[in-house]
Amino acid sequence: MIFTYQRTVRFADTDAAGVVYFANILSMCHEAYEESLGHSGINIQNFFTHPFVAFPIVHTNVDFLRPMYCGDKLMISLIPQKIGMNKFEISYEITVNDVIVAKAITRHVCIDVNSRNKQELPDEMISWLEANRPDAESAERRRSREEII
Repeated sequence: MIFTYQRTVRFADTDAAGVVYFANILSMCHEAYEESLGHSGINIQNFFTHPFVAFPIVHTNVDFLRPMYCGDKLMISLIPQKIGMNKFEISYEITVNDVIVAKAITRHVCIDVNSRNKQELPDEMISWLEANRPDAESAERRRSREEII
């Protein structure tokens, strides 16, 4: 099921022209990512403060389609996808009143914190990726129907 995060644009998010400062949209997307991790049962404090593995962002991309202003109510939908044994990507769709105003992507790689070497994604991240797939809900329904039959 696609995870959606609601957020209001604050004055501090905007630039001198009164629109969301370009770098702040990635910060908002990261908030949605953090919220989705917590929502799936991952302990956020342990995840970010005492990790054995880390998931640094190695690539980002943002397309701004319409301006976002102070007071706008954003809906940030995120769709993560595993793209390798040690990588995943998150696509974000930011809407205001059901109109897409921006799209973003963050690509993450899994590394061992001590050696800084790439390593396979841990089970909890694979579970998070599976739980947030767009078709996860229908797959769960199919499994429950198969168990009944």
